[in-house]
Amino acid sequence: MNYLKTTLLLAVLTVLLVGIGHLMGGQQGATIAFIFALVMNFGSYWFSDKIVLAMYRAQPLERSEAPEVYRVVEELAREARIPMPRVYLIPHQTPNAFATGRNPNHAVVAVTSGILQLLDYEELKGVLAHELGHVKNRDILISSIAATIAGAIMMLANSARWAAMFGGFGGRDERDRGGSGNLIALLVVAVLAPLAAMLVQMAISRSREYAADHTGATLAGPSGLASALRKMEQANQYMPIGANPSTAHLFIVNPLSGEFLASLFSTHPPIQERIKRLEAMRR
Repeated sequence: MNYLKTTLLLAVLTVLLVGIGHLMGGQQGATIAFIFALVMNFGSYWFSDKIVLAMYRAQPLERSEAPEVYRVVEELAREARIPMPRVYLIPHQTPNAFATGRNPNHAVVAVTSGILQLLDYEELKGVLAHELGHVKNRDILISSIAATIAGAIMMLANSARWAAMFGGFGGRDERDRGGSGNLIALLVVAVLAPLAAMLVQMAISRSREYAADHTGATLAGPSGLASALRKMEQANQYMPIGANPSTAHLFIVNPLSGEFLASLFSTHPPIQERIKRLEAMRR
């Protein structure tokens, strides 16, 4: 059921993209937007992990540098019955983590240097179990595709805003035939399309976060993850990473939580609700 829901949500994002293309360039614009969506889906499938890791300057974490991390990941991977993912380190003091890749055989778990300094063993185990939960539940590819298409919709919406300001696309005759209706449509698209893309992205991400919390708590117990979420939420409020909004939903804790609007339209469910559910599992 969750996979059906996700497929439908991704289809909505694609339709929005094609619709914006049609308003901006007619049938030709819709065709270009559809081709663009296909290219993005292909690129996010094969290269999403490399793109995201490069954005945050993540480097492979060697076993000799963090033997405890490797030991925990190996144990959890065996428990979850998935292949051992690659482990990367993000050079940032704010504690956070994410998982990416196109499937469990090509998965990556990335942690910040700050998370290794802040969390104790059980808390770190809970965080890594959550990320392996994303891998086991096959969330990592879905999240990458949603982020890519949502980002493209926002980019096209910005183009629509500029087009509306300067009278639309095409020549003068085309603008005269379209009248004010086309300009109004472009303005509506410019305002509503980014919001629609964000809401759809939120719906995908929030449901997946709850599922990964549940899977992680099943693998490693709920106490460590609940405690880690408290610590990381506080740290990210005072020192957010400043992540790209299109990839913010990949992190275990909202990396934009230091910004008011980012927290208002957060792709993550409330930390207190997540902790409440984990504590219910413990009881």
